[in-house]
Amino acid sequence: MAKHFDVKTVWKEGMVFENHIRQHVVLSDALPELGQDSAAGPKELVLSGLASCTGMDVVSLLRKMRVDFTGLEIQIETQLTEEHPKVFDEINMKYIVSGKELDKAKVEKAITLSYDKYCGVSAMLKKNGPITYSIEYAE
Repeated sequence: MAKHFDVKTVWKEGMVFENHIRQHVVLSDALPELGQDSAAGPKELVLSGLASCTGMDVVSLLRKMRVDFTGLEIQIETQLTEEHPKVFDEINMKYIVSGKELDKAKVEKAITLSYDKYCGVSAMLKKNGPITYSIEYAE
């Protein structure tokens, strides 16, 4: 059976919205030229969703592969197209994986599996434009 999602969004003031997701509330706001910059903007939340989605995949896969890692950071850079609707041009993701004596082949496999197979947010965004990624290692 397909997973069902319910989100309720309520306008508060200016460009501030309350997004009710299960028992959680996430605020969103516009940048200073249109809003108060009191919370992340909707497009930033999409990028955060992408990083969280692939991050959850990678952590789960690394654990299953018994990779002894101590940290994972995902940095995303992109820009918007000039024309409306303004969408992400190309999304560049950098995975920074921390740990001593990491099995780099397993790390790369986990990230590739997330990118190619598991991350639904990535799959949705790839329909709009390219997503690239790189991997860095830290101790």
